[in-house]
Formats: sequence, structure tokens, C-alpha cells
Amino acid sequence: MAVRRGADPAKTRAAVAAVAQWLRDAGAAEPGRAELAEAVRTTARTLATLAPGAAVEVRVPPFVAVQCISGPRHTRGNPPNVVETDPRTWLLLATGLLSLDDAAAAGALRMSGSRAAEIAAALPLVALPGPG
Repeated sequence: MAVRRGADPAKTRAAVAAVAQWLRDAGAAEPGRAELAEAVRTTARTLATLAPGAAVEVRVPPFVAVQCISGPRHTRGNPPNVVETDPRTWLLLATGLLSLDDAAAAGALRMSGSRAAEIAAALPLVALPGPG
């Protein structure tokens, strides 16, 4: 069985700071794959720590999938409650620059199942550092 890694707040803040300019300005240069992966993974693990459980699966391909939200545990096949999005949209959600409703309305976020939207209660996960 894989070891579940917890969230390190300092590491999460540093990872988000590394991609902050790109999040604020869609025209800015995209961060490197390693920096992007670190920001996505640390924020997703923060969500799993703040909203523990296994009722909802949050997927941010190709970097991470975490289970969160207390309730019935899903163990096999496709989970009934899934949130899936791209890395940039996830980070915008995680930092509060985009709401779950706005991301879903824009088609940048796919939610299935009656409990998927419950992750909104845990967002934002980390404050975006100040400009500069």
C-alpha cells in the first residue's frame, strides 16, 4: 500500500509562491513542470489534510489524485464523487482566485456525484503571496 504523505504548510506556501506570477497573469511564462507539479501536489495534499476522508476524489492530471471529505469510503472502480480539473484551474481554486462555481460554469472543472461540490467548503487552501 502506498504511503500517504501529509501537508507541510511551509512547503505548500513556497510551492505556490513559485507559480504565483503565472496564476495572476495567464500571459506570463508557464512554470517548469517540476514547479507546477510541486504546487499542485502540495495543495491537493493540503485539501486531503484539511478535509480528511474518502468520499470525494479530486483529480488533477497528470500530477495527483487525492481522496477527501468524510463519509463512505470508496475502494473499487470509479468513485461516485469526483472533481477533476487541469493544474492551472486547480491552483486558481486552491488560492481563491477562482470559485468552484465559476470554474464549473466555464467548463474548466468537471464534477460528478452529489458530494463533489463539498470541497468548496475547504477552499481556498493557501493565500497567494503578494506581488513581486
